[in-house]
This record gives sequence, structure tokens and C-alpha cells, in this order.
Amino acid sequence: MNESADVPPLVEQCFRRDYPRLVALLTRRVGIQHIEVVEDAVQSSLMAALTAWPLQSIPQDPTAWIYRTAYNRAVEELRREARRLKIAERSAALCELASMPEEAVGLDEIRDDLLRMLFVCCDGAIPWESRLVLALKTLCGFSTSEIATHLFTSEANVYKRLTRARARLREAPFDLAPPVETLQSRLPDVHDVLYLLFNEGYLAAHPDHTIRRELCNEAIRLTTLLSEHPIGAVPATYALLALMSFHVARLDARIDGAGGLVLLESQDRSLWDRERIACGTAWLAQGASGEVFTRFHAEAAIAAEHCFAPSFRETRWDVIADLYAMLERVAPSPLHTLNRALAVAELRGPTAGLAVLDGMVPPSWLAGSYLWNAVLSDLHRRAGDADLAHLHAERAVGAAPTVAVQTALRGRLFGDRRL
Repeated sequence: MNESADVPPLVEQCFRRDYPRLVALLTRRVGIQHIEVVEDAVQSSLMAALTAWPLQSIPQDPTAWIYRTAYNRAVEELRREARRLKIAERSAALCELASMPEEAVGLDEIRDDLLRMLFVCCDGAIPWESRLVLALKTLCGFSTSEIATHLFTSEANVYKRLTRARARLREAPFDLAPPVETLQSRLPDVHDVLYLLFNEGYLAAHPDHTIRRELCNEAIRLTTLLSEHPIGAVPATYALLALMSFHVARLDARIDGAGGLVLLESQDRSLWDRERIACGTAWLAQGASGEVFTRFHAEAAIAAEHCFAPSFRETRWDVIADLYAMLERVAPSPLHTLNRALAVAELRGPTAGLAVLDGMVPPSWLAGSYLWNAVLSDLHRRAGDADLAHLHAERAVGAAPTVAVQTALRGRLFGDRRL
């Protein structure tokens, strides 16, 4: 076995699995204002692994090796900058990752470092448009292009927002264990970050990974952890977990043998994970315990309808159309209107679906996206307008963020002749 050949995949695995945790862990040790130093230290340690491990052999505990290397580099950099002269003394007990004692956790604390840092990144002092960017970049390991795709903005805007957030972190000290009232006020933003983290796993913007199951699992892990804490034990959290469970239950059926995306109507439903669906049902029931109805409740109910339907044709499209209407009321978005149009088209035909969109002027971020054009292409094709269908199909394929999405669109909008 060629151990050196295993190094690059292992380092990539460590990056996806450990980068956010190591950033959160080290940041709590050295201070949130030094987060850029920590990020650089973790990234350089991962690069060092690519060089050192083929020569010295892969360490028994790769995560601990990266942690110690990143810790040492961060300390050296902070010493050079003379910002924290006593950091080594204060953190001496943390030289070994495995030897760290578990800390007591009160009602005003979050046990997991990564989840704690998510609350810190969602501080109200950071401009609202920068909070998601900071959390997704720093703690979820997203690239600027991935963030831009999911937030429907440009990479330049992502960079600007990230710069503003980091500048705010440097300007004033942040409480890494804020009081209960503060944590409660940040909970909606934390939900949004976890939602986007899951979505990146479910339909990745990464060019080489159609589905990133590890991100789905991490989002579920963190959301479950949140649900077990008094701060996060609320109906919205349970509904978010239900939504994730219903979606992850279909992952095995979403990819074909060649790694391409399989659309819902073509999925082999026997591959769906019934235990996950049952888990989602339980979470949804728990989420219905209160009087609050959120976007997560609506989306989870829509996902449940798909999971419970015996087939695509036998789906209760009337219920789904109503749920999308409710979703539009609690969380207005042209994306929800677009999805309602699709549900109405399945229920009453493509002309009725187009009528939902009649007179709607999509914002620029949606008008230029593959989603808008794919829906219009599909509805016009089914309504018999081949020219408009072809025009929007070309635009949809041209705007597709990844090859996998592009291929799926060609198969759906052009048919086998374009595959």
C-alpha cells in the first residue's frame, strides 16, 4: 500500500471534518479578535501535512497533529505581533488535543465549541448581511464561491461582507459565553446558518461534489446538539431537524451510478431511508407542540408530503401548493412563489402554473439564476411553447453552478438528445 498516495485524500477529509472545529477551538483559546490568525494557522497546518506526512508517515491521530501544529503557529504569530504575550502560559494545558478536560456547562453556555462560535458569529454588533458569511466561511469551511451561490450574490460582495465582519471582531472584545437573553436573540441567525450548511451538503455548489454528506451529517449533529440545550429546545429547532431528516432520507436515491443528480420524479423510492423518515416525523410532531409557525415548519411539512407520497403522481399537490402559500406568508421570497407555481402546475396543469408567475418581476439575483429559467422552460414546454421553452432552457443551463446541475438540466429540459 502506498501511504503517500493516501495523504491528499486524508488531508482533504481532515479539512472538511476538522477545519471548522479547530478554528472554533483555537479561537476560544486565543480570543475572537485573533480569528484571522487562527484561520491562517489551521490552513497552513493542513498544507504542512501534505508535505510532512509523505516523508514522516501519517500520524496515528491526524487531527491532533494538525491541532498541535496550528496551535504552535498561532502562538508564534501572536508572539511576533506582541498581542498576547502570555498566551503560552495561559494555554499550556492545551498542547495535546486529547488531554483537554471537559468544561462544566451552565444554562448560559453552549457545550460544543463550534456551536458556541456560531452564536458568537451571529452577534448583533456584526452587520446582519455579514453574519451568515462569517459563520459559513469561518466555521463551516465554505469557499467564497459556494457562499455566493447559496446567498445569490457575487463573490466580491461575499468578500466585502467577510471583511466587515472580521473588522468588527478586531474592534471590540466579544463574550464567548454570552447570557441567556443574548443567545435567545441570536437563535434565528444560528438556525439560518445550520439550514444553509445542510443545503450545501444536499446540493453542493462545489464543482467536484454533487452531494456532501458529511456537511448534512454535521448540520444534523449541530442542530441536534442545539435542540438538547435549553436555549435551542424550541419548535423552530425541532422543525429544522424534521426538514433535515426528511431530506437526508432521500440522499441515496438522488445520485445515479455515474454520480449524476436524479430528480424527484425519477427517484427509486425503495432507496429512501424509512428510519430517517420516521425520525423526521417524530421531530415534526415535536415541533408542532407550540403556537409558533416558522418557515422550517412549512418546509418540513412540504418535505414530509413528498416522503409520504406513494409516487410522484400520487403526491398531494394541493396540500403542497397550500403549504408554499403559507411559506410565502411567513417568509416572503420569490423562490417560494416559484415553487408554488410548480406545485400548481402539477395540480392543475402548466398554464395554471404560469398564471401564478404572471406579472411577477423577479429580482435580478433570481432572474439570472438557473432556477428561474429552468422553471419557466419546463412550464412553457409543457404548455406547448417550444420557442420560449428552448430560450429559458439555454439560459438555465448556462447559469448552472456545477456540471452535475447542468447535466440534470439538460436531461430534464432538452431530453436525451442533449445528454
